[in-house]
Amino acid sequence: MTIELAMLAPHVPSMCHFDQVPDFQKDMAIEMQKMSKTIYDLKPDAIVLVSCHWPSTFFHYVDCTPVHKGILTAFECPDLIRDVPYEYPGDKQLGDELVKIGQDAGLQVVGIDDPYYVWDYGTVVPLRYLVPNEDIPVVNLSVTMAATLDETYKWGQLIAKVLKESEKKIVFVSSGALSHNLVRGRHNKPTASEHALDKQFISYILNKEYDAAYQMLPQYARLAKVESGGRHLAMLLSMLEDDDQPKYWADGQSSGSWNALITFEKVSQPAAPKVKN
Repeated sequence: MTIELAMLAPHVPSMCHFDQVPDFQKDMAIEMQKMSKTIYDLKPDAIVLVSCHWPSTFFHYVDCTPVHKGILTAFECPDLIRDVPYEYPGDKQLGDELVKIGQDAGLQVVGIDDPYYVWDYGTVVPLRYLVPNEDIPVVNLSVTMAATLDETYKWGQLIAKVLKESEKKIVFVSSGALSHNLVRGRHNKPTASEHALDKQFISYILNKEYDAAYQMLPQYARLAKVESGGRHLAMLLSMLEDDDQPKYWADGQSSGSWNALITFEKVSQPAAPKVKN
């Protein structure tokens, strides 16, 4: 099988509860709800999700816990996200495979199997929309602040190798923002300069110029203060292939950041015609 669908997904905290989403973020919430049907139609065996709100210091962590169960109150914004229960199956086998390939390649990768570990809102918020029935196994990944973009990209390539060679059908989710130079006031947009960089990066990936997008990423991350230094985008780019079909669904601001739902769906290749004898 392969990575059937990859995506960049927003996780702004004001989207946690659909009935509380402000108007300028409503399109993202609506399209995220619709995206769940696409995911369920694909019948994936697992979701692999990297969250900008699981920032590890030195190690690349892989959550291999067989069952993810907890109640989330987000320490960053307990007024918006509090007492939110979740319970998703995990995929320990797949998680262990990711840990092994990373360690064998000499990267600092550590597997976590801890039923008391509580997920962050960058994991919980998108999954509440994308997998509302909580019935698809999830393996989630940290973004590692001591790792460079190049190391993160290499780690992503190793993950992609496992996922593409697996017998399982996978959906990969990169949970995070684009420009992320935060200011008070959720209605505020990025500056014109920051948003110009957003638009150029988006243009590259929608035109499948993935190498150009990756070459742009270091300066883009620095100048526009891209969330997690762009590490989640480096990992997303490492998953993409030329036959993936990009599509831009929705976007919106949140406190000076820019957020977007962009998918990359695997396009089925037509079967080769049979040769008549």
